[in-house]
Amino acid sequence: MTQVAFPLRFDGRGRTAQSDEDRHVRDLIEQVLFTSPGERVMRPAFGGGVLQLVFAGNSQEFAATTQFLVQGALQQWLGGLIAVESVQVEAQDATILIQVRYVNRRTEVRQVAGFVAPGGGQ
Repeated sequence: MTQVAFPLRFDGRGRTAQSDEDRHVRDLIEQVLFTSPGERVMRPAFGGGVLQLVFAGNSQEFAATTQFLVQGALQQWLGGLIAVESVQVEAQDATILIQVRYVNRRTEVRQVAGFVAPGGGQ
């Protein structure tokens, strides 16, 4: 089954670009992580708020806090679509590396998705 690609764009034929289910689920994870609560008018609680942490100190404690924040947001907003197996967060210089291991509940296929977010520095 094909889904609308994220971010919304047009393909070479001038139609709305499509993505397969695996890519669509990864896109949904990205939307949850990088949407700040309050950003969506009709769903003000939606989002993981990772970008709100840009100015937080970049440390091991910060990485652990981000890990719990990410895992909770994914379970809350995508729990019906994916089973989160693990979330790893690593703070490196001015970036945050987030790796999510999950199982697509519909296809029962294990996936790993990596994301990079700007960090706060020290």
